[in-house]
Amino acid sequence: MKALILAGGSGTRLWPLSRKGFPKQFLKINGSDSLLKQTADRLLTRLTIDDLVVLTNRAYKFYVKDELEGIENIILEPASRNTAPAIALGVRYCIDRLGCSEDEVIFVSPSDHIIRPIDKFQHYLEQAESAARDGFIVTFGITPTKPETGYGYIKINKNSSEKGYFKVERFTEKPDLETAKQYLSEGGYYWNSGMFAFSIKTIIQELSTHAPDIKGIFDLGYDRMIEGFQEMPDISIDYAIAEKSDRVVCIPSDIYWNDIGSWDAIYEISEKDEFGNVSYGDTIRVDTKNTMILGNKRLITTIGLEDCLIVETPDAVLIARRGDAQKVKEVVNALKQQERKEAVEHLTTYRPWGSYTILEEGHRYKIKRIVVKPGARLSLQMHHHRSEHWIVVKGTAKVRIGDRDVYIHENESAYVPKSTLHRLENPGKIPLELIEVQNGEYVEEDDIVRFEDTYGRGSND
Repeated sequence: MKALILAGGSGTRLWPLSRKGFPKQFLKINGSDSLLKQTADRLLTRLTIDDLVVLTNRAYKFYVKDELEGIENIILEPASRNTAPAIALGVRYCIDRLGCSEDEVIFVSPSDHIIRPIDKFQHYLEQAESAARDGFIVTFGITPTKPETGYGYIKINKNSSEKGYFKVERFTEKPDLETAKQYLSEGGYYWNSGMFAFSIKTIIQELSTHAPDIKGIFDLGYDRMIEGFQEMPDISIDYAIAEKSDRVVCIPSDIYWNDIGSWDAIYEISEKDEFGNVSYGDTIRVDTKNTMILGNKRLITTIGLEDCLIVETPDAVLIARRGDAQKVKEVVNALKQQERKEAVEHLTTYRPWGSYTILEEGHRYKIKRIVVKPGARLSLQMHHHRSEHWIVVKGTAKVRIGDRDVYIHENESAYVPKSTLHRLENPGKIPLELIEVQNGEYVEEDDIVRFEDTYGRGSND
């Protein structure tokens, strides 16, 4: 069995913590590991790292490599085309690159869900593999615990049980509250988890029947599929295949599952105090109940609040009433319309060599804190519109400026004039930390001309 992990989403429902530049699959929300790593670890109890195939996009490639040690099977989707084309691309990769036969079972999983306990999940995964080998497309239906309006539902035929799975009668979209209550009272309805299993042979047959436009590009092979990926329809696997096929079955799964689709979901999974509050960071709460406060660097104090959400990041604060968290997307849309950086970027940006944090910026200047991993180095580059001044705070830097190499240590500095070839490197055993002061008529990130890069990036990466 091979597993396709879908990790290309740029989810913004957890803004301001999750943004396009660093989305929720890379956040450490449920413990010390990212949601992506937790997803991989669940699968690695049964599979090997070589059985995992991660689908993501170019911007997230190095995040994936950082999170999953030893991962080699990374597919960079050329464009965002929803789950049906992405899954088809992953299947083609398994055939052409991994040498999989049509009998191979493929398990498809989102990268940003919380599932527990793992042993129960493994049991359902084994059931799914067996059903997939019988020629079915298998879905995982989560036993609902409340009339949730934020999930899609799967209606099963209760009388069609076979080896622990049931024929699916229909998929339904996110219902209103009254409909969701009706589903729970009737029974036979399950939350749609977005996880699937099927054999390669089955999915090829179903693509031919229900999605010939995808199948036509699929038949060209992996390389041509990558080239023609933008021609694919923007459609989910649910719409393209699952809702049309008569070969879909559901395994009712009595496990804890949460897609972390809103701040209300984060509140639900978090440990609470005796007043129902969730609190992280430096907070003081007076007459505050059933409220979640996620602090960052500042002291946050509350008085007389109830059923609220407060999320602080270095450049933005979200304050909402619990239950209204789904409306965060309206905030993000408004920020995008105003072309605000806060819609997509954090003050801290991660790179394959480390990270940089914008400390302050204004007309003709920008100040950053840069951290370079041991043994890592930035690209050999130059800037047309700015000079740079580096001051080492911790560690040792090897700096190339023009045609000379110099070492600078703590409390020492180096100056890079405009239009001068330069490179920054950490030759030491500890992270290198320094302050960079940029000055010039243009100090944005696209003023980079790369001549050589260890990580194969272009000027705009």
